[in-house]
Amino acid sequence: MKTLKRYQYERYAVLCRLAYPRVFKQTRYGFDPNGQRIVKNAKGKTLMRVLWSKDKEEVIVVIKGSHSPSDWFLNLAMWHRSCLSTLGLNYSIHAGFHYLLHQESVPAHRQDKLGDPVYTRLESILSPLIHSGKRISITGHSSGGAIGLVLADYLELKYPNVIKRVVTFGQPAVGGWRFKKNYQLARRTFRICCDIDMVTFLPPIPIMYWHTGKMLWLYNERIYENTPTILRLGRSIFSWLIRPFSYHLMSKYIRDKDFFDER
Repeated sequence: MKTLKRYQYERYAVLCRLAYPRVFKQTRYGFDPNGQRIVKNAKGKTLMRVLWSKDKEEVIVVIKGSHSPSDWFLNLAMWHRSCLSTLGLNYSIHAGFHYLLHQESVPAHRQDKLGDPVYTRLESILSPLIHSGKRISITGHSSGGAIGLVLADYLELKYPNVIKRVVTFGQPAVGGWRFKKNYQLARRTFRICCDIDMVTFLPPIPIMYWHTGKMLWLYNERIYENTPTILRLGRSIFSWLIRPFSYHLMSKYIRDKDFFDER
């Protein structure tokens, strides 16, 4: 299993946060002036940003999570839909995430074709970059992380060894046991969970949904690796219940010393 270095974590986290504003100046973060393409959803809203530089091997795909009432409504579509006939992947995934991948992508560039679904639009942007020798890293927050896993698997199937890594933040589970078994990139996937983020336990159907990849849990100022879900859930609930009392500890007072001016 590969590791995720601190500077890599910070870079992906910053890009995920900055993916939400309407305007993103990629040159401020080391990408070329022409090193950004946008993938829009069916409503014409930005869903993904593809970022690259000519002098760097890595292309980064940043995917937004749920950011509208209709997006959150899709999270309730917890039945499974197959990816075999369209993506060539031998498993089924959450129906809401399936829709996010297969919805029509409104053109955002002169090279974009009308009627292309999201996954085709992304591939059309990435294909010339892949053929130029670049590799792809995919990162996303919440449902963006979930569909990022499926997109990475799809690209890896068509372009072997093209995926460098997948890093997700606050990602819900994507599919069932067949998804967990057949997903090709578990050793290159890092799933970041923060403290008591309840979205990372969704959908709340244990046998029907499974996670994959290496889980890194940021909890109590430490990083825990691959903590079993039931143990993490128990600790999270316990932490939530005792949180009001934790602010009584002297460690909290010491940590907040920087609030005071130097004398």
